[in-house]
Amino acid sequence: MSRVGGTGEPEGPADLRLVPLALAAWAAAAAACAVGVTGWWTVAGVTVCLAGALALLTPVLARRFDGSAGEPDVPGASRVAPGWRLRATACAGVLLCAAAGAASAGLHAADLRRGPVPALAREYVRAQVEVTVTSDPRLTRPRVRGNAMAPVSVVLDGEVTRVERSDGAAHRTRAPVLLIVPPGEGREEWLRLLPSTRLRVGARLELPLRSGEPFAAVLKVGGGGPPRIIGQPSAPQRTAGELRAGLRRATEGLAPDARALLPGLVVGDTSRIGPDLRDAFEATDLTHLLAVSGSNLSVVLLLLIGRPGRAHQVERGGLAPRLGLSLRATAVAGGALTLAFVVVCRPDPSVLRAAACGIVVLLAIGTGRRRSLIPALAAAVLVLVLYDPWLARSYGFLLSVLATGSLLTVAPRWSDALRRRRVPGRLAEALGAALAAQVVCAPVVVVFAARVSLVAIPANLFAELAVAPATVLGFAALALAQVWEPAAAGAAWLAGWPAGWIAGVARTGGELPGAQLSWPDGWWGGLALALLTGLVLLGARRLPYRGWIAALVAALLFLVVVRPVPLTRWATGWPPQGWVFAMCQVGQGDATVLAAGGDAAVVVDAGPDPVPVDRCLRELGVRRVPLLVLTHFHADHVAGLTGVLRGRSVGAIQITGLEEPPAQAAFVRRTAAAARVPLIRAGPGEQRRVGVLEWRVLWPPAGSGGLAGGANDASVTLLVRAAGGLSLLLLGDLEPPAQRALLRSRPGLGPVDVLKVAHHGSAHQDPGLIRAARPRLALVSVGSDNPYGHPAPRTVEALRAGGARVLRTDRDGAIAVVGAGRGLVAVPRGG
Repeated sequence: MSRVGGTGEPEGPADLRLVPLALAAWAAAAAACAVGVTGWWTVAGVTVCLAGALALLTPVLARRFDGSAGEPDVPGASRVAPGWRLRATACAGVLLCAAAGAASAGLHAADLRRGPVPALAREYVRAQVEVTVTSDPRLTRPRVRGNAMAPVSVVLDGEVTRVERSDGAAHRTRAPVLLIVPPGEGREEWLRLLPSTRLRVGARLELPLRSGEPFAAVLKVGGGGPPRIIGQPSAPQRTAGELRAGLRRATEGLAPDARALLPGLVVGDTSRIGPDLRDAFEATDLTHLLAVSGSNLSVVLLLLIGRPGRAHQVERGGLAPRLGLSLRATAVAGGALTLAFVVVCRPDPSVLRAAACGIVVLLAIGTGRRRSLIPALAAAVLVLVLYDPWLARSYGFLLSVLATGSLLTVAPRWSDALRRRRVPGRLAEALGAALAAQVVCAPVVVVFAARVSLVAIPANLFAELAVAPATVLGFAALALAQVWEPAAAGAAWLAGWPAGWIAGVARTGGELPGAQLSWPDGWWGGLALALLTGLVLLGARRLPYRGWIAALVAALLFLVVVRPVPLTRWATGWPPQGWVFAMCQVGQGDATVLAAGGDAAVVVDAGPDPVPVDRCLRELGVRRVPLLVLTHFHADHVAGLTGVLRGRSVGAIQITGLEEPPAQAAFVRRTAAAARVPLIRAGPGEQRRVGVLEWRVLWPPAGSGGLAGGANDASVTLLVRAAGGLSLLLLGDLEPPAQRALLRSRPGLGPVDVLKVAHHGSAHQDPGLIRAARPRLALVSVGSDNPYGHPAPRTVEALRAGGARVLRTDRDGAIAVVGAGRGLVAVPRGG
């Protein structure tokens, strides 16, 4: 029995009759979309379900219309038959809903296989296409491929209405497509497009990479330049665009994080959110705040009608009674707010999903009767899946439903349990909700993210303090921006404080060394986490002295998340005491660290990803970087730059003289300027000293623009002397011609203790340089299962033949070097 908020009257058990129907439609739609077939398999599945439902309903209907049904021949049959009829009817309903889900998915999938668009995509044809935009444009996330950074493209969903081949043949059609627009001069115009805008584009049609995608083709737009608009957006979309643009104008003067986050909190506009802030939200499981969700709507509705369970009391809560609104007028106002929410946030399936979940929450707020909420949620799922069966395969949809369901079922019970243990009421509600949502949603997150956030619950608790004021003030700024911009800017300034708080929570939590725990991905990983969670919950209920055990577990979890360096070193042996040099495990790239005393270190290269280099520096206890050397501008050496800058003071960034590739050199200049870190150019023969470190720049020579190996042969090469006389040669990615030229220019180059093998141990090495260096330790920074075959077997053999011990990050993990001379030791962390 559960209590109704504010009424004191008990409820009956939850009504679960609609749940099997919704699950059947969901499972059937997901299966039909996953296999990607629209023919006989779908027809067969629908036919079997319909036949089964008919077989179950026939005797039920016959008994209903048979006059003798009420006079059973067998004693006791009057008690059995009604139960049998209910079970048969329920099973038939499940089969009918499954048939409806499969049929809806089949009909939607049929649009992807018929007509000229998929036929042209199979032939990779270029064509002139008329497209209606159906989503907001968005940017792809920057990714490193080899030594280059994949270009950031504009992506948007659309619907092809007309296609014209190069031979002049034209066809009218309707087919959903995905448009990919490569970088070009017109990118800003593409990003300003509104849904329902009609375009004419020249593009190459290709099939989607994976089956089961909700697109008939992928259109790769060619030619560059701004879009050719042939039809303006609809009036509702123009209204939504003007409101969103007004909110962006109102937030222009805010601090960077608040400026980026506030439009996302209010209307799901994440166009300003950079990769580092997004990574912080992902690490703390706060990404639901960046998407349009039912919580956005429920906050506004809560302001209107007050706390749960008070809508039918004489003393109602919220603004509605203060404005003199009756219950009926309050319901109309809530509906109007929901409609405005859908218009402003765009009426696409994800927004409709959020509105449906928000309406379910509205029922909780208005009535406090949780018994009717599960049927409402099940009905919303059923309608949405039949309307758009592709939602059945959406992780976002699954997480929304699970989170809403946990808040309606699990959270109240856990909150009551916390109150019985003397936890204050508001804190018990917030903690129960956060725990329930995390327990239910974490196994799904693991499936596609391969990680578990250990800071999600406290991060959500702290962020929740600011969500309501940020959302309400953000909506106020949105409305005021259309009539009085100074007032809108004032409301946005007020909203910027809680928005900045949320961003600060995300950044602080994401920067903790143990914020995330790696976990096997895929459904097996999700099932394993769900099983482990269930066992923990079951054990927690049966353990004696649960309070003391919970306090001990919380303390241990705190230590795991914070990972104080002395405690971590004692428990794991990493990093080793007195380390002098470390090679971070950053995948297929380079990032090395030279200890300069205390919490200072010189960093050479930043790797391809900000996350692993940041984690490595935190584990090493590096907080100050007097100098960051970027040997050259390939992405596998510079793309992780923001990870080195994150939370650390960096004195200067030293670069090579050859700024190739230009796009990646521009990225370094742009990032350094944003962090206000000066750039200096390395010169041949230059000598520097920081603490116990001293080094000389051996390469590149002056005027190195004509090097045959391009960017690789322009790598800054350092000869380093560290504590205890340890000598290191760091070669960057030098190719054999540059290695031979280096050896000719430095004939006295003698043996070294440690060699950072050039170019991830590729086969392109100069044997003469290896013989001259004669390293005792040869360290290779390389990614596991890389497609280049690094390190090359002959390179490893040559190094070992020269007496070197070879270690590699793909097998040994991060590597630290301790001592010098006879005390030289390499300590691998373990791959």
